[in-house]
Amino acid sequence: MNLRNLLGACCGAALLIGAGVPAAAAEDAGARLEAVLAAQPDEVKARYGARHPRETLGFFGIEPGMTVYEALPGGGWYSKILLDYLGADGKLVGVDYAYAMYPMFNFYDEAYLEAKKTWTTSWPEQALEWRDQDDAAVGAFLFGSMPDAMAGQADAVLLVRALHNLARFEDKGGYLTTALADIHRALKPGGVVGVVQHRAPEDADDAWADGSNGYLKQSFVVARFEAAGFELVGESAVNRNPADQPGPTDYVWRLPPALHLNADNEAKRADYVAIGESDRMTLLFRKR
Repeated sequence: MNLRNLLGACCGAALLIGAGVPAAAAEDAGARLEAVLAAQPDEVKARYGARHPRETLGFFGIEPGMTVYEALPGGGWYSKILLDYLGADGKLVGVDYAYAMYPMFNFYDEAYLEAKKTWTTSWPEQALEWRDQDDAAVGAFLFGSMPDAMAGQADAVLLVRALHNLARFEDKGGYLTTALADIHRALKPGGVVGVVQHRAPEDADDAWADGSNGYLKQSFVVARFEAAGFELVGESAVNRNPADQPGPTDYVWRLPPALHLNADNEAKRADYVAIGESDRMTLLFRKR
């Protein structure tokens, strides 16, 4: 383990204690997270071996009572955990891509695109169905249109497998640049950003690793965050998978859980299942 990984392994707890959270409270937060994870349904627990939510949220320093902005929450896999874990004193805000990005994917139908127009109201309504009385409050906005009232309110922003499409469409609307600026503005002074992202080999062709295949180079991610006013304070190997060694014709969705295969790679299905989910960087940044 190199020095940065060693520092990163202790980073979450150090952030909590450094912010004035007593060690006993940090231990209580860990026990609460364990209880929340143990209460999840079996289909959620089935992903723990690939997603490592306890280790990942612990590394990011997430604890009850925080205000957390979660990018691209989707069907709520992490959201349902966070709502319970953050508790009644916390808040969870979902953040989606700008609406203008979605037609660029070229595979969403008109009904889906129409539904996206009301996402900032429909997602909180859905999240309210997931929460109990003592769970966190909810909210939502789109990158590029964050309400002024949500600026400077977040203790942490989570970007779990959410960066590649922002990078992919950067040259068509500055979507990554805008998202990073919103994140910086959203955070309280000293607030943190937790990133989990499919990792491209550093020697891969830049055009292949532009996000369109799901992968980004770690050096690219770090450089973009540093340029946007963040400092890298730690990295973790918790979501690393050295068996995932993508080549120039590979895309991340060939792997579980998606297993989106075509005629050329269907014969390799067993190989892809054996690889498991993607190799993922896990990085912690702090707002400068």
